[in-house]
Formats: sequence, C-alpha cells, structure tokens
Amino acid sequence: MLSFVVLVVANTCVPSLAVEENEPKKLWDQCVVKISPNCALKIISQIFGDGVVSIPCCKELVQEGKECHDTLVKYIADRPSLIGNESKYLQKRDEVWAYCVSVSKAVSPA
Repeated sequence: MLSFVVLVVANTCVPSLAVEENEPKKLWDQCVVKISPNCALKIISQIFGDGVVSIPCCKELVQEGKECHDTLVKYIADRPSLIGNESKYLQKRDEVWAYCVSVSKAVSPA
C-alpha cells in the first residue's frame, strides 16, 4: 500500500504526465511544500487507500489550505489509472477536509 502511495505522489511530479510541462513544479512549489511529507502520505493514503489522518496532520492540511488540497487531490485523481474512481476520490477528499477542519477547530486554542 505504501508503495502505491509513494508512486502516486511521485507521479504528480513527473512532467510527462502533465498537461502543461510546468504544472507539476507549480503544484509542488505552491502546495506540496506547505505540508510535511509524512502528513502528505497519510492524507493521500486515506483518500486513495485505507489510511487514517492524525490530528497533527489535519492541522497541517488546514494550514495548507483548501485550494491546495483540492488541486493536489484532483491532479492525482486525474491520472489514467485512477480516473475511473475519480468521483469516489473527490468525495473522500471533501470528507477528509471537513473532518480535518472540525478536529482542527476542536483542538485549537480559543
């Protein structure tokens, strides 16, 4: 399972898979670097597999921002090997976001 997740993450950075050559670098520069690799793998694992996102990773995700989260997941879900289940992945993306926002608010100092 972990090799699948690593492969998916790696594929987001390969220019040959992109519509535009600079798109993966732009995604990487603007979004992926805003979250730790460990948390990125946990989030991707929950959306595309059976992983679980921890509260600290939820906090990182919320700090990363919804636009980055949506863009990165959509970009991965659009891969030819995953597009058949894209609607399922996009629903899980939204569920992870809602969960992370709720737990981040619950543990944040007032």
